[in-house]
Amino acid sequence: MMELLSKEVQNNELISKNLQEIIDELQKIQSKITEVKAPTEEGVKHQETLLKQIDDGRGRPLFYPYVGSGVGRGPYVELEDGSIKLDLINGIGVNILGHSHPRLAEAMMKAGMSDLVMQGNLQPNNEYNDMLQNLKKLYVGTNFSHAWISTCGTMANENALKMCRQKKSPASKILGFEAAFAGRSTLMAEVTDNKAYKQGLPDYDDVLRIPFYDHTNENSTQVTLDALEQHIQKHKDEIAVLVFEPIQGEGGFNVAPKEFFIPIFEMCKANNIAIWADEVQTFCRTGEFFACKKIGIIEYIDVMTIAKSLQAAATLYSSEFNPQPGLIAGTFAGATCSLAAGNAVLKELSEGGYMGEGGKIDWIHQNLKSKLEAKMQSSLKDRLTEVSGMGLMMALTCFDGSKERMMEILKSLYKNGIIAFGCGRGPFKVRFLIPAVMEEKDIDHAVDIIEKTLLEF
Repeated sequence: MMELLSKEVQNNELISKNLQEIIDELQKIQSKITEVKAPTEEGVKHQETLLKQIDDGRGRPLFYPYVGSGVGRGPYVELEDGSIKLDLINGIGVNILGHSHPRLAEAMMKAGMSDLVMQGNLQPNNEYNDMLQNLKKLYVGTNFSHAWISTCGTMANENALKMCRQKKSPASKILGFEAAFAGRSTLMAEVTDNKAYKQGLPDYDDVLRIPFYDHTNENSTQVTLDALEQHIQKHKDEIAVLVFEPIQGEGGFNVAPKEFFIPIFEMCKANNIAIWADEVQTFCRTGEFFACKKIGIIEYIDVMTIAKSLQAAATLYSSEFNPQPGLIAGTFAGATCSLAAGNAVLKELSEGGYMGEGGKIDWIHQNLKSKLEAKMQSSLKDRLTEVSGMGLMMALTCFDGSKERMMEILKSLYKNGIIAFGCGRGPFKVRFLIPAVMEEKDIDHAVDIIEKTLLEF
């Protein structure tokens, strides 16, 4: 039997022993992090120097005075100013297992011994194939037959749009929802419904807007169907694809039931319009790997994009949408360490009891939501007015929901030890992308800080 040198590396007892000793030592150090901690005076001065360098390098300041030290434990992270923060935004949804997870550390250290830093579509290694096979296990029973790996959500979305336009050519127009977000490339900025994100960019007139679900309007579904029908009548045979987020992220963590989506999808199918689900942010976060499965609409989806929690990105698609050679490619598919870490995330979430009803994600959501809603009826009455979202995606509407007040609350939360971010258009909301490793004491700690912060106003 053929013996590869890679097997010698994988089976080397000295390497395995040293790796385990490193992981054990790391965990000993990380165990010293137990709760939020204020910065030191010396640390603040040190971090200010680093922040000035970063500001000068990129031409504008960071949103928060944040420079991570490289050490954390679960939902907690140490900063260069000596503080410990409770990280409830995870790099806007990337670090679903929090900081310094041992399974990811091990995977990345092993990947670091590989011959390649970056893998691509010309020369992949096993980590690339492992990700394809792991994703295949997840999409069994759906319309998807293939996955194309790329580096980020925007690239996955670009690939998805290319596939849909090629399949539906010469149709090229895009149906998109109001308050949608799709990425930062030139075309994804067009799909995104936010003028502030495309100042100075031309309008290509490619996107037709329809309203997203409004839970305050009992006729919301019909309003959207009427708008959709008008677009179809006006642009007959010109519309290639409908793109949607199962839960709108930037738009405000807006959730819609399947009863809203299904008649929209059926109208699209009847008019030869492809359906593309943008799950860049929702992937892994709802208690199912795919939010479309959680909602009950996955059988309608032709193309899906995933990223963030994957530590890479991928476009999933049916055989019908398999593109012709040359349409999608790219030098980079992902860093070896990123691909290895993504495979470790999928393995941990698959085997660790996170998914399904009563799984860890469902428990975190129910626990945190119930405690915040209890505060909403007592100490935070009239300060906290709504707790929304699904799974590990949660948002708070506070006071009048103004942008100014939301920004003030974000800064105060940060000062008090919680890292969050904003979303929504009015109301403007405090956004949490919660790590799947939160324990009861961490949730209680978070609720206490949120309560303390809102009582300061």
